[in-house]
Amino acid sequence: MTEIIREARPEDYEPIVKLLNQVQELHEQWRPDIYKFNRSFFNQSIFEEEMQNNAIYVAQTEAGVKGVMEITYRHIESPVHVTRDVVFVDSMVVDREYRGKGIGHLFFDKLKEIKEAKKLDGIELQVNARNTMAYEMYKKYGFTEKSINMELL
Repeated sequence: MTEIIREARPEDYEPIVKLLNQVQELHEQWRPDIYKFNRSFFNQSIFEEEMQNNAIYVAQTEAGVKGVMEITYRHIESPVHVTRDVVFVDSMVVDREYRGKGIGHLFFDKLKEIKEAKKLDGIELQVNARNTMAYEMYKKYGFTEKSINMELL
């Protein structure tokens, strides 16, 4: 199987929605107290806006689009922080039928390429505490914990 990571195009809207819905389903299962059932949160106009304001990449396989990654660029500056510019992964999902086949690593390779090309200081992301599969993949690729979010209900 051949996969390439490329920028999303308007015709990728439908497969991207299907992939983002897979993530939403997981969030609903893990935290129904926070996430509600919603399959229309990413409509065509939001997609077009995201394509203008952020970068969206897809994993293109012979069978079609089987992964999506949305990123933004963050400039961190404050009186108490070292000024940094990072690429932040807003979302990353690989179709459940294609997980474990290296697509996630291709996304990470693309992130490293972007980081180096733009001379950024780092790559950051957040992961749901219950998403142990993703957490382990991130650790395997070299990510380390920066902070831990906690809550009291």
